[in-house]
Amino acid sequence: MDWKIASAVVLFVEGDEFNVAARCRELGISRQTFYEYVARFRLEGVDGLRVRSRRPASSPVRLDLGWEEVLVRVRKQEADAGWDYGAAAVWMRLVERPDLWPPGAVSVPSRASINRVFEARGQLVRTPQRAPRAAVRRFQRERPNELWQYDGFRLPYRLGDGTRPMVLQLIDDCSRLELALQVAASENHDEVWAAFVVAVGRYGSPREVLTDNGSAFSGRRRGWTTQFEINLAALSISSITCTVGHPQTCGKGERAHQRVIKWLGGLASNRSPPTPEPSRPSSTATARPTTTAGTRSTPARPRSSVSRPAPSLDPTPPGVNPTPSPPTPSPPTPSPPAASSASTAP
Repeated sequence: MDWKIASAVVLFVEGDEFNVAARCRELGISRQTFYEYVARFRLEGVDGLRVRSRRPASSPVRLDLGWEEVLVRVRKQEADAGWDYGAAAVWMRLVERPDLWPPGAVSVPSRASINRVFEARGQLVRTPQRAPRAAVRRFQRERPNELWQYDGFRLPYRLGDGTRPMVLQLIDDCSRLELALQVAASENHDEVWAAFVVAVGRYGSPREVLTDNGSAFSGRRRGWTTQFEINLAALSISSITCTVGHPQTCGKGERAHQRVIKWLGGLASNRSPPTPEPSRPSSTATARPTTTAGTRSTPARPRSSVSRPAPSLDPTPPGVNPTPSPPTPSPPTPSPPAASSASTAP
């Protein structure tokens, strides 16, 4: 409490006579507040003049202690397993696992509430915020299957035979669902196309595919066309590439790579993972879908989808001389649309 207010209260209690209304105007308080301080001083003495907490006596909408314990425990479990462990990831895990809820719970707290619990428990690490840009254009498609991002990366560790395996990863630009995650010997056409076939067999075909300028994906900037681009064109799928020296275009893919590496690191810390077999295209795995702050829908339940049946995925499109190709899985999809002659593979 301000010393001037405390002094006026003490003088009033000791019998000093002055104009209370005028003194309250000078101190910037109301007469009701002044008399409340007088009553507290008479009852408690000097302790009655100390600043008190303004926290309400009860908070009916606050999460109970049981929910807070569950949230912190699930966050730790996700981190130990190598998954994302932010508020969105914890929320998604709890939606999938109602058995983790505390007794009597009927719904999962919002992501904002989960984040407040983490902040109150000291679970969040604050990082300096960058200055906001004057204008922000979000690079994200509105619906699933409008754009897929395709890339490969090498794991940061070696296997027992001394090799560093290559991982081919396909993600959807809107939902960020991992469509295919496959071990390969290298970033070559055969295995790149085989992983693409797997993804199309599961989720249908996209409108566009975004890749980097790797020789297995695109030769446009080198003056030639790769077999992957030829196959996409035969299926009426547009192929686009990022600008050289501008990896931000494929930022979602780079972020997904880190998630996979972290996930594999979590597996390695708990148990020894099986040795990948690069020569087997069937050795695929799909990581658990995640949500992000920019996507309200979950990848397992997208807001909407592009209704496009999966075309025939013969790796040799019309008019192209046959080349060695990987075993092509037969996706359980309907026949290709007859929109144009170029969209039907033999």
